[in-house]
Amino acid sequence: MDVLAEEFGNLTPEQLAAPIPTVEEKWRLLPAFLKVKGLVKQHIDSFNYFINVEIKKIMKANEKVTSDADPMWYLKYLNIYVGLPDVEESFNVTRPVSPHECRLRDMTYSAPITVDIEYTRGSQRIIRNALPIGRMPIMLRSSNCVLTGKTPAEFAKLNECPLDPGGYFIVKGVEKVILIQEQLSKNRIIVEADRKGAVGASVTSSTHEKKSRTNMAVKQGRFYLRHNTLSEDIPIVIIFKVRLQVSTENYAEFLHF
Repeated sequence: MDVLAEEFGNLTPEQLAAPIPTVEEKWRLLPAFLKVKGLVKQHIDSFNYFINVEIKKIMKANEKVTSDADPMWYLKYLNIYVGLPDVEESFNVTRPVSPHECRLRDMTYSAPITVDIEYTRGSQRIIRNALPIGRMPIMLRSSNCVLTGKTPAEFAKLNECPLDPGGYFIVKGVEKVILIQEQLSKNRIIVEADRKGAVGASVTSSTHEKKSRTNMAVKQGRFYLRHNTLSEDIPIVIIFKVRLQVSTENYAEFLHF
């Protein structure tokens, strides 16, 4: 918040709430955004959401496995957990591990994945808790990382730099980064003005089957529709007539003119 006060403290509430008309003015927000959010926050937030929320949704979508030979025999996942990073020193004996140790010993900084399951054995219904099913690499500075919430003194004890932003993995002793893909928000209409002051709207529609992009532009005071399935721009009036089956006589009434 101190960074925001330093950057925008001289602006009134009305100025802060006012819309940003041009792309150039939007770029002026970038330095303040980077000071507050940093470059890797989206990586860490995405990973935290996956291990805390999304992985449970994936499990729920595939929670029950039924035998084809006997429908009465089934296995059902009740819950799933991603633990804290550890290393197995001997048979079934584990201990916590730090990122620095994984770098030195060419190990993967990973945590166990465990599940609670319910299954049938004859006429019995059996529940088993904390059953390990695999391991997952853990992103540094994520909610399951041992560095989360540590003080600079504790970072020094772990041989880590407190200025390291995290957001990467350690796989077999090597630091690995997942590259960012920049995409516009899907299924949301974005309206903005270009450098010439012309206002346009665009939306990227995405479903499980296909993805398309639709633009509406203004040319010589008229609205045109641009779509990736069309060879040329079409006046928006024609689209309304075709899609809504509005006659020419009732068109002005439809638009409330």
